Parts: sequence; structure tokens; C-alpha cells
Amino acid sequence: MTIDPQGANYPDVYKVLIGSIVPRPIAFVSTLSREGIRNLAPFSFFTAVSANPPVLAFCPTKRPGPHPYKDTLANVLATREFVVNIVSEEFAEKMNMTSAEFPPDVDEFVVAGLTPIPSDVVKAPRVRESHVHMECKLLVTIDIGELPGGGTLVLGEVVRIHVDDEYFDSFRIDPAKLRAIGRMGGATYARTTDRFDMIRPK
Repeated sequence: MTIDPQGANYPDVYKVLIGSIVPRPIAFVSTLSREGIRNLAPFSFFTAVSANPPVLAFCPTKRPGPHPYKDTLANVLATREFVVNIVSEEFAEKMNMTSAEFPPDVDEFVVAGLTPIPSDVVKAPRVRESHVHMECKLLVTIDIGELPGGGTLVLGEVVRIHVDDEYFDSFRIDPAKLRAIGRMGGATYARTTDRFDMIRPK
């Protein structure tokens, strides 16, 4: 099968992308609106792009309809701050609850039964149930496409990292304890419990 994205419907292209680029880590992004309303939403178009300075990227995609973006993007643009919380298996279902469509005045912490805790540098709260939090200041956004299926790439500098002590040793995080999850295609998720090592050639 050969696909020309220009001649295909974008939902079909999207399905091929998310079925091929797997597993994708999940940025569980917490923000505050300008009015102080808490927001939580997961994004699987997410990665680290730099270590010095430390920079994360996530990309809210544009949906059809009158409200093309989740409230996360509006909050990031308004406050220039956000927190990325890493998702572990034990609260995966609560994370998934926040992916539903809610009006801007709904606090997803309350909906999902998750616990907000203060950040050190930014005003957006962290998720207590997460074992790794990265407080970020917005560097830049890049709009990619105006049509549904396009996105806005968000780049944020990490200004504080929090890791639960029992998961941390000599700047390494124990993956067996973290039990992070990733997105596959459709409604499928992946565990990170089956791992193997390969030493990089010199």
C-alpha cells in the first residue's frame, strides 16, 4: 500500500500515523486559565527536543467544529506556563477521563479525582499521582496547518523537574517502578514492562 497524503482524507492519514509511530509517550499537561481554572489533558504528540536547555514539545491537534483546540492551548498562550506530568499505569484510567470534551469552566482534576499540588516556579499545579513532573515556561508556538488535523507545536523550557525519591538514583529513573504507559493506535495503550538493553557501538 502506498499512500499520497495529498489525495487521502486526513482522518485516514491520522490513523496510519498513530498506528505506525508507536508507542508514543503521553504528556499529561496541567495548566491554569487566566481566570485561575485548572485544566488537565493528555497529548501523545510529545517528546523532548533538547537537554541544554531542557526543552519539551507537545502538539495539540486541530479538530473540526467551532472549538478546534482543547483548552490547554488557550491556557498556555494566555499564561505562558504549563506542567508535563508523566503517566504511570496506576492512574491511567483517571488520565483517560480527562481526554473527554469539557467546557472551559470544568476542572478536570475534580472530574478525574486527581490531586493538584503546587509547583515551585509556575502557577499551574502538578498532579500528585504522577511520579515525574516537569514545570515549563513557554518558549514558542508554531502553527502547522489551518485545516482540521493540523496542529500547534508548543515548545517549553523545563524550569523545574520533580521525581519521587524512590524512583530516582544518580539521575536515573527506575523504569520498573515508574511503569509509564504509551499510546498505540486507536484506543490501545502500551505498557513499558517488557524491555531489553543494547549497548551503543563505539
